[in-house]
Amino acid sequence: MAIFLLDKPLFLHILTQLRNKDTDQIMFRKGMVRLGRLIGYEISNNLDLDIIQVTTPLGANVKGVMIKDLENIMIINVLRAATPLVEGLLKAFPAAKQGVIAASRRESESTSPPKEMEVDITYLKIPKISKEDIVIIADPMIATASTMLKVLNRVTELSPKRIIIASIISSEYGINRIMKKFSFIDIFTVSIDPEINNSGYIIPGLGDAGDRSFG
Repeated sequence: MAIFLLDKPLFLHILTQLRNKDTDQIMFRKGMVRLGRLIGYEISNNLDLDIIQVTTPLGANVKGVMIKDLENIMIINVLRAATPLVEGLLKAFPAAKQGVIAASRRESESTSPPKEMEVDITYLKIPKISKEDIVIIADPMIATASTMLKVLNRVTELSPKRIIIASIISSEYGINRIMKKFSFIDIFTVSIDPEINNSGYIIPGLGDAGDRSFG
């Protein structure tokens, strides 16, 4: 498993806008789309490539790069919060197939962080996955990772070539839970935050990404 921490200035500039409680719904959603596009480009830079030779219009032969896996991308949208993130990813991967998963968590009455939350998959629609496919699971917030682990259980059964998680903010606890069970998964995230509160939200985080995107 590899963790790609995307902490370049432009990523952090947009993340700062998203964290700000005064950022309105439209600007929040636009920021999510922008980060999705940038994360997509970073993922592209870490895909398998071939060195090929092409002929230019002037008749010169030159070596170049072809990222062959760009034609084998499937993006899975964890509804509803990931929708703006997926919109940005599709700008980086316009040929991508798409799947959707709707998951809901059961609220806990515990006074301590509910780190073992129950999650129900209420809808699942994924196109056929081949052994050549790169599956990108988009979820802006990886908090307790209860939802992501449930999704990964389904996706790993389909045996794609590679599984990548695209997120905005992940918690240390959530990443450790994923690493423990799925050591071969790659995670691309802009920030790793240290805490989870007793409602299962990441601290400092950015609030509920779905509510802030859609009202």
